[in-house]
Amino acid sequence: MLRLIPPPLHRFALTIGHRLRHHWRAWRGVTGEGVSVIGRDIDGQILLVRHSYGPAGWYFPGGGIGRNESPEDAARRELREETACPIDALKLVGVIEEELSGAPHRAHIFEGVVDAMPRPDGREIIEARFFPTHSLPEPLGPRTRARLKLWQARKS
Repeated sequence: MLRLIPPPLHRFALTIGHRLRHHWRAWRGVTGEGVSVIGRDIDGQILLVRHSYGPAGWYFPGGGIGRNESPEDAARRELREETACPIDALKLVGVIEEELSGAPHRAHIFEGVVDAMPRPDGREIIEARFFPTHSLPEPLGPRTRARLKLWQARKS
């Protein structure tokens, strides 16, 4: 169904939906749960994406956890939806308690190996690329920095 909508109109709808979701979370104040995926290629570079909506910047692939969905299943699904990539050796790095849109949020951070070239859909994700950890693009979102810091601390 969503593929019937032209990409520019779809991106516009995502922008409006993002703003509405932001206000909805703040109004409800209910704890949400989501996932972020730190995908590494065989050279150790990490996968980052740019969204067509929300604040400009580079982020780890991820999103919300569906009803009756495990965090691991959500991580696999979100990575596949956003980059068309499967992931191997997926493991939980940690959980971050944070505030998102004025409401409590629990982020499950996963890492794994991505052995495919990302293919952004041009709708939700406009760019997806691997970067060496010593040369990351700017701007990195503050949540991306927090997740990166957690991952690097666990690697040490």
